[in-house]
Amino acid sequence: MAKVIIGIHGLGNKPSKEILEKWWRMAIEEGLIKAGHQIKPFIFELVYWADLMYEKPLDLEISDKDSPYYLLQKYMPGPEILFGEDHPKRKKILDFLTKQLDSIFLNEDFSLNYTYLTDTILQRYFKDLDIYYKEKCKDEDAQKCEIKKVIRQRTKTILEKYKKDEIVLIGHSMGSIIAYDVLSFSEPATPVNTFITIGSPLGIPIVKSKIAKELEQNHFNKTQLTTPPSVVKNWFNFSDIEDKVAIDYQLGDDFAENKLHVKPIDFEVYNDYTINGERNPHKSYGYLRTPKFSEKINEFLQYRKPTVWNKLTSNIRKLLIKQARQASRHPQHL
Repeated sequence: MAKVIIGIHGLGNKPSKEILEKWWRMAIEEGLIKAGHQIKPFIFELVYWADLMYEKPLDLEISDKDSPYYLLQKYMPGPEILFGEDHPKRKKILDFLTKQLDSIFLNEDFSLNYTYLTDTILQRYFKDLDIYYKEKCKDEDAQKCEIKKVIRQRTKTILEKYKKDEIVLIGHSMGSIIAYDVLSFSEPATPVNTFITIGSPLGIPIVKSKIAKELEQNHFNKTQLTTPPSVVKNWFNFSDIEDKVAIDYQLGDDFAENKLHVKPIDFEVYNDYTINGERNPHKSYGYLRTPKFSEKINEFLQYRKPTVWNKLTSNIRKLLIKQARQASRHPQHL
């Protein structure tokens, strides 16, 4: 049984699948090495969907910074020393803000208030997500209405490819929404050992409302959002407190446990990605090499599921130890 890590990238145009897949793996391995972990063999594959939104990928060969295909934020190794700061005031502000946003925009049944405002925000600032959620289309936009189905099918196909292996599924930014949807609504669902969200917007009102609406359409209970049923062991959520996309940096209070008692465990991390002296706390490469992220990946790579023989010998060993202890407490007198 192989160890498989599957990633889903986030918003915006990207370099080619080959380059982005290579850079994600490099960032994961960089983090493991810096944390002092031995890199165990693993398969890595990226669910790539930028080609469905953009005509051409970002190009390493383009030097014109005004070109829409100029690639600025390349993979760059992180610094040897981290300079992360604690932000207690910012946390208090974000905690207050996210509660207020929920109370203003969300009803108890997760339906949305002020949809004209949320639709405008999506269209202006989150074009990819607006297309993903598009339901009513004019004839000329019919292809856009199919993009969500195509993205989900790509994800489902890759998951099914490794259904006999142990899987970690990583969703960055909008990729975490895609991952959540596929794990929740695809039939049959491929079980994943660990679900990891990085820089995730899953906690914002419009996303929670869209999830609840699809739950209702599938005749599920929409009064409570839960961990996807196909997540069998862990859901880890990583957020940099300065990441503006992950404004609700704690998902543990947004999603209840599933039937396997799995729910989000939140970690605040420092995303060290910097290019030309400017830090981007939302960038995937920075998240993929944070020490806590590397710790969880290492635990996954190191863990070996006990075989039937191992379980049997372990139970026999426990029984013999128990009998030996009982005999020492109650020795037989000849």
